[in-house]
This record gives sequence, structure tokens and C-alpha cells, in this order.
Amino acid sequence: MQRLILKNKNRITLISGILIALGFISKWTMDNPKLFEGALIIASIFGIAPVAIQAYQALKVKVVSIDVLVTIAVVGAFFIRNFEEAAIVAFLFLFGAFLEQRTLNKTRSAIKELTEMAPESALKQREDGEFEEVEVDEVEVGDVLLVKTGAKVPVDGRVISGEGSVNEASITGESIPVAKEKGSKVYAGTILDNGTIQIVAERVGEDTTFGKIIELVEEAQESKSEAERFIDRFAKYYTPAVLVLAFIVWLFSRDLELAITILVLGCPGALVIGVPVSNVAGIGNGARHGVLLKGSEVISDFSRLDTMVFDKTGTLTEGKPAVAETEYYGDNIEEVLGYLASVERESDHPLAKAVLEAIGATKFSTVEATEVVKGGGIVARVNGHRIAVGNAALMEREKVDLSAKARADLARFEKKGDSLVLTAVDGRLKVLMGVRDRIRPGVKEDLRKLKKLGVKNLIMLSGDNQGTVDAVGRELGLTEARGNMLPEDKAAYLKRLIEEEGQIVAFVGDGVNDSPSLALANIGVAMGGGTDVAIETSDVVLMNSDFSRLPHALGLTKAIARNMKQNIFIAVGVVLFLLSGLLFSDWVNMSLGMLVHEGSILAVILNGMRLLRYRLR
Repeated sequence: MQRLILKNKNRITLISGILIALGFISKWTMDNPKLFEGALIIASIFGIAPVAIQAYQALKVKVVSIDVLVTIAVVGAFFIRNFEEAAIVAFLFLFGAFLEQRTLNKTRSAIKELTEMAPESALKQREDGEFEEVEVDEVEVGDVLLVKTGAKVPVDGRVISGEGSVNEASITGESIPVAKEKGSKVYAGTILDNGTIQIVAERVGEDTTFGKIIELVEEAQESKSEAERFIDRFAKYYTPAVLVLAFIVWLFSRDLELAITILVLGCPGALVIGVPVSNVAGIGNGARHGVLLKGSEVISDFSRLDTMVFDKTGTLTEGKPAVAETEYYGDNIEEVLGYLASVERESDHPLAKAVLEAIGATKFSTVEATEVVKGGGIVARVNGHRIAVGNAALMEREKVDLSAKARADLARFEKKGDSLVLTAVDGRLKVLMGVRDRIRPGVKEDLRKLKKLGVKNLIMLSGDNQGTVDAVGRELGLTEARGNMLPEDKAAYLKRLIEEEGQIVAFVGDGVNDSPSLALANIGVAMGGGTDVAIETSDVVLMNSDFSRLPHALGLTKAIARNMKQNIFIAVGVVLFLLSGLLFSDWVNMSLGMLVHEGSILAVILNGMRLLRYRLR
């Protein structure tokens, strides 16, 4: 019976509302007090039934809930024959709960949208080479799948043939399609805008990046922040306190209606719902903008952040060395570049790849007698010429004479933080290249936004040499830049900032070799790209390693914290206002108080929902 009543709570609310309306219509049009009273009695019984059941269930687990207060108030009003108040209070409480649930469902729209994006089927290759449509649950790691234009990518995988553009908004929040070709990674839940590709499944089901995102956002929305835990404890003692206050008022005044009205007005509904709705809406906003906030407890520390520490490679920079500047000496440069490319093609060093990319299409020659000089470079013979490619130490070893201009160029390149690649032919310097990791586009502007949001210190820690680190630090206007730091050095530095200087510190890294620092910081922010290590170790994940999401993440947590405070102020302010009006004036009654009380619940929910539309200005 209890289950049936609770299942039909919304219908009971509707019936109760219709009965109240009929009662008042009969009073105003037919002046029939018996019909008026009968309708209100039935409305009171209907309305209080689901509330009383919820109150009973709460008392069974030794919790004095809001439902208990409302049940006592309605039953009390019923027995003093104030059927009008009893019916209206029960209806308003039920109607308020209906509006609350309906509005809360909207704040959970991020989860719903993500779930709806989940792929349901896939075109799987059979043994005869043909493709058949199967449920996505039937796909296993290693299966070859076909994805056509407009279809959802069913699993995480790698393109093995074909090419096209994929909309990765469900993963990164970025709506601009990303070009995919052989060897490119693709993610479940993304959409192939054009083209046709075949992929090999690497992660399936809940192990996909998309599955992990849904799981993380669900966990985050269900977790409780410090503020929520405090309010839960507060409500646990506050509700019995209202009961005691109502009893004391009745004891001294012998005014049962006044005591019952205190029970109604003292309900902490808006206070209990205000903080969770802010968290749920804020976390939902982050999920739709490529920012995963891993739990409500992250929000408090992140919003009060005063120091942000960054790894360099792959975070502030692209993690891909490229030739930034080049100087040539003498003639026959095209021929020399061909020799250089031929030698560098023999190496798999990152600098060699950068040099080959800079040279582009050229004529390759046979390389002979290759000698790798440890810590120096490579010496080889090409078309009868002795070619030396490496650093200044190698040039000195090869007795290459450096002109005054060449020495000045070397000093200038080093000052900018370049790694030097010198090329000598038969003992004469011909080419000087400065290779450095490029700063991510837009990072300088993003760092300016972080400062504007109140971050006092922007610090970079890197394993690179101090010269390179200083150059990046100067270009980006950082507070401090430290080089030659191993992962354990970074962790020790963070520990000093947190424990000795009392700073609230966020560490932003790539989630691989910086795991100790991500775990140690008050807030670990991973340039995720959906990697397991990043998601497991950090508190905040910026999907697809998109640095531009960082200011949005910080601004969002500050907005959530502000929203929580606003909701607490609204909730407490309305209760104090109503109780003051009740005790010190005669304009507040039970029905009006309940109406204002339910209005305050709706107000805090609507205020929290504003976070769904939050965008950093």
C-alpha cells in the first residue's frame, strides 16, 4: 500500500489540488460550508498520506526529517478543525516536492545527454570480410569495425584505413571536427561527420573514455562536498530543535495553531537542497565543456586557489620540438641540407625528427661510416664529405672553426632557450638550427585569465635545462620558472608550498610522469586526453589536453562556490523572515508561510540552475 501511494504521489497532488479548488468554488458560488469542509477534509487526507509515509520511513531509521514536521503540522491543524490550513499546507508541500524533482532533473541533463550519446550498435567485420550490425556489447578488443558518415564511433580505437572528420564534442566539448587518418585515435560516442573509416577496437564498454566520463560525472554528482556534509549535520539537529521550539511556544502560550505554524515555517527544505543543486548543475556544466570535476569536494579548494604550478612539456608547450630559427654560412646550402637530412634520417632522436620536418622534401644520399658520439651528435661520410651534426662540443671535437658571427648566433639562440643543432661539412660550419618546444597557442592569454580570476602565483617546474625554462617563463610572464627538476624534486617543492607556506596549490601536468605531484597537490589537474593515469590520479581532468579549458574550470568552481553561499543566504533568510513575521506581527499564517517556504525552495533551485549556462566572460 505504501509503495502504491508513493508511486502515485504526483496524481495524489493533482487530486488534492482539484479538491481544494472545488471546495473554494463551492464556498464562493454556492455558499455551501459542508461541501467546502468535506472537500478540504478529503484533500487533507489525500495530501498528508504520502508525506506521513515518508515521515514514518525516516523515523524508522531515527531521522527527524522535514516530512515529520509537516505531518505533525497538518495532523495538528486537522484536529483543531483548521481544515483549510491542513489541506493547503499538505498540497503546497507535495507540489513543492514535485517542482523540486522536476527542476532537479533538468540540472542532471548533462548525464542524460551523455547517456543518450552512447553508441548502441556497431558494424563488425565477420571472418569472410563482410560487415554485420551487432550490439555494441558484442564488440571485443581487436575486432575490426566500419564507421560510416553520420554514425557514432562505437568504441575507443585506432584508424586502420580510410579518413574523415570526427566531431569530438562529447569528449572534449569542442564542436570543431577533427581530421582522422590511418593511425589516428578515435573515441566512443564521437560522430563521424564525413568520410568512411575502419577502426580496430582497443577499449570497449565501460573501459572506453566515454564510459569513464559518464562514470566520473555520475560519481561526482553523487558525492558530497564539505558544505553539504555540514548542512546534513546541521539539518539533523536543526529539525528536532524546531520541534522543541514549537513545543515550548505551545507550553507558554497554549496556542496550538501558533506552535503548528512554527513547525511549518521552520522547515529547512531550501537549506538542504540549495548546496547539492549548485554542485550538480556546476559539475554538469563542466562535463559539457570538456572539464571533469571529480567530486563536489574538489570545488571548495579549487575555488580558493592562490598558486598554480605547471609542468612544461605537454602542458604549457606542445611537447613536440620544432626548428624555431636557422642560420646558414657559406654557399651550396641546398646540397648541405640534403647531406644533413640524410644523416638525421638515420636517427630516431626527437631533434632529428624536428630537423627533417623543417628541411622537408630534399635529395637523400647514401650515408657511410656512421659514428654516434655520446652526448655530442653524429659523424658520418656522405658523397665523400665528412659530415658532423650535433652540439657545440662536437664542433670543438671536430676542430670546426666558429666565426665571430657564428659565436654570436650561438649565444643568441641559447638565450632564447633553443637546443642547438650545428652542421659542419669537411670541418666548416654550414648550418645552425635552434630547436625548441613550441608554446601552446593561446596559453599566454589563458594564463592572463587565470591571473584575472585571482591566481597569485603561476609557477613552472620542468626537467629541461634552466636556460630553456627561463626563456619560456619570460615569454609567458610566469611568477617563477625552475629547471633541472626530477619528478621527486617537483613533489618536494609542492610539499614545501603546501605545508610550510600554507598555500592552496593546484598542479597541472600530463598525468604520466607527474603522478606524484598530481596526487600531492591540493588540486591535481591533468591534461588528460582521456588517459587512465590522468583520470585516476587527478581531481580535475581537461579532456583532450585542452589547456584553454583551465580558466573555464577555475571560473566555474568560483561560480559554484558563490552560488552555494547565495542559496544558503536565501534559505536561512526566508526562515528568519517568516519566523520573525510570525512572532512579532500578525500577517503571517500557516498557508502563506508554506507558500513562501516552497517559493524559497524553487528560488534556490532556479538559482543553482543558472550554473548550467555558465560561460567564462
